[in-house]
This record gives sequence, C-alpha cells and structure tokens, in this order.
Amino acid sequence: MQASPLAALPSVDRLLRSGQAKPLIARYGLPAVTSAVRHVVADLRGTLARTRPSPGVDEVAIVSRVCARLADEARPSLRQVFNLTGTVLHTNLGRAPLPPEAIEAVALAGRGASNLEYDLETGERGERDVHVESHVCRLTGAAAATVVNNNAAAVMLVLNSLALRKEVPTSRGELIEIGGSFRLPELMARSGCRLREVGTTNRTHLRDFEEAIGPRTGLVMKVCTSNYVIEGFTASVAEPALARLCRERGVPFVVDLGSGSLADLRQFGLPHEPTVRQTLDSGADLVTFSGDKLLGGPQAGIIAGRKDLIERIRRNPMKRALRVDKLTVAALAAVLQLYTDPARLVERHPALRQLTRPPDQIRGCAERLLPVFATALDGIASVEIVDCESQIGSGALPSSRLASAGLSIRPLRAGRGGTALKNLSAAFRALPIPVIGRIEDGRFILDLRSLEDESALAALASSLRPGKDASA
Repeated sequence: MQASPLAALPSVDRLLRSGQAKPLIARYGLPAVTSAVRHVVADLRGTLARTRPSPGVDEVAIVSRVCARLADEARPSLRQVFNLTGTVLHTNLGRAPLPPEAIEAVALAGRGASNLEYDLETGERGERDVHVESHVCRLTGAAAATVVNNNAAAVMLVLNSLALRKEVPTSRGELIEIGGSFRLPELMARSGCRLREVGTTNRTHLRDFEEAIGPRTGLVMKVCTSNYVIEGFTASVAEPALARLCRERGVPFVVDLGSGSLADLRQFGLPHEPTVRQTLDSGADLVTFSGDKLLGGPQAGIIAGRKDLIERIRRNPMKRALRVDKLTVAALAAVLQLYTDPARLVERHPALRQLTRPPDQIRGCAERLLPVFATALDGIASVEIVDCESQIGSGALPSSRLASAGLSIRPLRAGRGGTALKNLSAAFRALPIPVIGRIEDGRFILDLRSLEDESALAALASSLRPGKDASA
C-alpha cells in the first residue's frame, strides 16, 4: 500500500530544530516562528488531503514558506506610498507631508524625556500648550490658543465649553457633511448644544441671525463650506457684520475654517483661501482649523482667539481627553516655526512646494519617466504623457484645479468589466513602495504633481508584475 503523503510531512518540532530555522528564530523570536510553522504545516496538510497528485513536502520549501509568512507578518501595516492621485492633501493617504524639521523634532521628542508639561524655569508642572501657543498667536494675532487632536475635536470642545444646553444659530447652507458621513448637526448634538438653523440652503441674511439670537443662545457659528460650492442665486452674511451683531448681543462669534491657512495663498499664485489672521481681524472671537491640511503639519485641531474663551475651554474636562501627545506638539511647533521665514516657506514646506510646482516642471518629469514605464509595460499597456488637473484636497478650495501633467497607462486589451485596468492598478499597489494613481476614462493615470523622488519611482518600474488579465 502506498504511504500517505501526510506521513512525509515533517513535524513542527523537527522544523524548529532544523538549521534553516535557527536564523529565523534569531530574527523573529521562537514564539513567532513556532506560530508560523504551525500555520504553514496546517495549510500543507489541507493541501495534501485535497490535491492529487500531492505536491512535494520538501523541508527547504516548507521553511521558505515559513520565512515568507514571517516577513509578511512583520511588515508594518502603515506604509509609505507614492501619492500620484492628483489630490495633494489626500485624506486617505495621510494629508500633508511633514518637512524634515518636523520629522527631526518628532524623533528628538520620542527618543527620551522632554519638558512636555514641565516648566524649566520654575521647576513646577507646566502646560503643553505653551510649546505651540506663542507661535500660533504671533502668526494669527490671536490673544491665546490651544491644541487638540483634530479639527472636529476642536469644534466639539468649543461647542461643549461655550454652548452646553444652549442654542447655536448656524446657516442652513453651512451644515456640512465631510468624509465618513460625519455631519455637523450630529456633532453639535453630541456636544450637548442645540442647533438653531437660520436662513435657507442658498441664502442667509443678517436678519435671520438677528431673529435667532436670544436668551438661550450660547454662540453663533459660521462654518467654512470646505468641500462644496453653492453658486447662482446665493447670499451669505459677511463676517464683520455678523461679528458686530454678536458683540451687540453679547454672544461669542466662532468661525470654523476647516483647512485654516496661515499664509495668503495668492502670493504663491494659488487661489485665495481666508487665513486665520484675516478671520480674526474680521471680528471672530474664536477660529478653529486643522494642523494637517493647508498648514502642513501633523493631525491637530487648533483653537485661536480671545483669551477668556480659551481659558474656559482649557477648564473643560474634555480637553484632557482630546489633547495631543508630545510627538504632535513637537511636529506642530517645528512646522509653525517655518512660517516665521516667509521668503523660504515654499522651499521648506512640502505641501506648498507641491501645490506651487510649475506645470512645465511636472511635464519634464513625465518625459523622463515615460520611456522607463513604457519599457516595463511593453506588450501589456501603452504609456503616454497627458495634461491633467490636480486639486488641493481635504476640502480646501474644492472648485479650484491646478494644471498638471502625468502618465496615462492604458491596457492593450480592455478585458471584461475593466478587469485589465483593475489588475494594472493592483500591480502598482503591489510594488515595494505602493504607487497610488487614479482610474479615469479607461486609463490608469499617474499625476506627477506630488512626486518628489523621481529616481525612487523609476527604480520601481522593473518590479511591475501586472496580472495576466492586464493584457488579455
């Protein structure tokens, strides 16, 4: 009788004692290697029981599978990618890239102890806000500032601190929904205040706010409609007029800027976006904005404005739950410091550098990369240079487009249901450094506006392994 192929399968103990396993144990540790060996052996048992003829069970091949499994398990889930989507501040891809100064500051803060909440002059407990507050105040003209973990948290903390169990008049045209079905009215409800809708979707007047403000009003909020634009028969209340009304009625006027630019983008040839300073100068008592969008720093929510209101916010117990860690503080302080040297800001600020990159420079990059990818995809797809349009992203200036250039990659055969195109996109995502582009009009587009390491991308071309359906 022929012996069962399972009998030839080496035991877990034998594999762990083999010479080939010793380097794996030294690198990954015995528990991890043992777990991987058990999984591989179990998978092989199932395969041997189902397959005729049975595959070989060579010990070297088994250890090779174990090695591959361990390497896959050890690979970080959070990985570097090339953002060639054409959206510079891509929410799903981490938004703003940090400048070297911020990365160095994070490494220094994470390496050991720091004076995060320790006053070196008095030797007593300190406040972590001090490391960024002076920067924010100097750059925006605010009297005080505090930082939490993102802008949604900033809005929530302001509402809960200043309008708990009170009404918050807000224009109907500003009741936004952002990514992940996150809606402002729901945030207000969770913050413990009551939304008072005023005006209509397309038109809101000062008299609407005059009629809405009363004894139950906690604050008035104006929200930047960052991810859409209403055009046509529209009207909104200018910030100075709304600020005067709030001062007359004795209620705080809060503006949520969303992206929150600290520099006038027009000086860099970009469309205008209200700055934090301009908004405060227009009469806002508080402004909330993000740290990881146009500001170009880490994820954070910044609240800037009147000192008495900031102090009330700091006393809210929720502030501790929403505070940022030392790494965020370090990165944010380093990025804010860059704004003190406007002449070199674009040069040192990666997001601004990408946003202001000239189209002819991007096209030059495309011309150099064209033969590289045309050779790698020969017989599989055609590659050509195309003009395209980039966008800022993360809700900033949603209707504005930036002239750009890139590579258009079209499978030689379309396949059923766009299979070839999907396989092509998957092949780029499977590269050692995944390349993320966009599918558009039957083509895979690589918008090169955000590409800063051209040689690294070119080096990946030889590793492309499109599936068989990419050309058939």
